[in-house]
Amino acid sequence: MAHDPIRLGHSNCENCALRHRAVCGALNDEELVSLSRIGRIRRFRAGDIILADEEPTTFFANVISGVIKLEKTSADGRQQIVGLVFAPDFLGRAFSHSNPYFAQAATDAVICTFPHTGFEQVLRSYPGLEHRLFENTLNELDSAREWMFVLGRKSAQEKVASFLHLIAKRQPMIGCAPVDASAHAARFELPLTRADIADFLGLTIETVSRQLSNLKRQGTIQLVSGREVIVPDLRKLESKAEGDDEAVA
Repeated sequence: MAHDPIRLGHSNCENCALRHRAVCGALNDEELVSLSRIGRIRRFRAGDIILADEEPTTFFANVISGVIKLEKTSADGRQQIVGLVFAPDFLGRAFSHSNPYFAQAATDAVICTFPHTGFEQVLRSYPGLEHRLFENTLNELDSAREWMFVLGRKSAQEKVASFLHLIAKRQPMIGCAPVDASAHAARFELPLTRADIADFLGLTIETVSRQLSNLKRQGTIQLVSGREVIVPDLRKLESKAEGDDEAVA
């Protein structure tokens, strides 16, 4: 269950480590005051629904920490994970009257929310913010097209390696730290269950488990526990994701 929202103050924005990477990084100090007046910080536990599919849009948000999964539901009730949102990504579709997807906390998450009407008024007042949001939207479109290629053209092992590499690249924003940055290594906890990973990649749970075991046997990853992963060399993992089986020098 979500915690009660906390009013966002200007000092929170000034001291936010993600400010210059999030959409609000387009605002100067004076403009940031206007945005902070309408903001609220909300905390969610893993499994909490943040947005409901096709329900009226009530707020937008910057993700501060955690991972959020986006899901679509078919007419017969089947659900499909269509995307993952990390810090400092923007959650929600501006200028839309309804939510285009379900948004569920995959891990414990903290988000900075802004009411629908108030945020769109700020967008109209500050073109820099609107431009930054447009840039973010284009980046999301590029990422979606890249992921379409992953799902449509890559082998099962390449899909699983691509997913692990995606999480490893975003690990600084989800509370994980590299094992040894100089060696291009990483250590993280998987934000999704194996069932969710299978759903996201269009594979079966058995195939995901088998490919994780294959990557472990090949020395590409180490499985510390059911969900904790060590990547000794991110370059080797990236090579597996690209279908290059030659060892990285």
